[in-house]
Amino acid sequence: MTKQIKITTASILFLAVVIFHIYGLLESETLAFFTKPFLTITLVIIYLVSVKKPSFWYVSALFFSFWGDVFLLFKEDFFLFGLASFLFAHILYIKISADFLKKIKPHKILLVSFPFVIIFIGLLWLLKDDLGDFLIPVIVYGITISSFGAITLLNYVEEKRTENLWLFLGALIFIISDSVLAINKFYEAREMFEVVIMVTYIIAQYLICKALIAKDS
Repeated sequence: MTKQIKITTASILFLAVVIFHIYGLLESETLAFFTKPFLTITLVIIYLVSVKKPSFWYVSALFFSFWGDVFLLFKEDFFLFGLASFLFAHILYIKISADFLKKIKPHKILLVSFPFVIIFIGLLWLLKDDLGDFLIPVIVYGITISSFGAITLLNYVEEKRTENLWLFLGALIFIISDSVLAINKFYEAREMFEVVIMVTYIIAQYLICKALIAKDS
């Protein structure tokens, strides 16, 4: 089996899981439940068959994302575990993104951080009265994912390459996904939000994967 056939097969498998999962969110909770863990499993397969030298850090990030997905299936019971799993994933994404930076200029760091600080403060202000015991974990998580977004933006500003744009968009859409998740859990729950959360999450993870495959080649 050639490399291209492996990539195509893995991509079709990932797309099938995505379609079944989104359909499950709309029509069948059971289907959505059982397909969710396979999102990261099929994504890591795409990555492994596409690159020459897999990144230990990226595979580890997907490993923690997998457990985040699994823990969040049980919502109230394991929400904090899911939050912690994705926190570790984002820390690894920050490490990966920071390694791509060639120059770090303090004034540019402040500039690219500004929009993410505004988004984070605005969301925290909206949710603060409803967070309760989750206030500190949410602040830590928010700072971490905002840092991921800022570093990927800095990376793109420093070097305007297509893969850097994919990485930045992946981080940005991940922030959107997590913001909607926080609003859905702590402020106002809506059925539509569940679909928005997962669609944006899948797009974000795919863009990050696509960027790292391009970086390898």
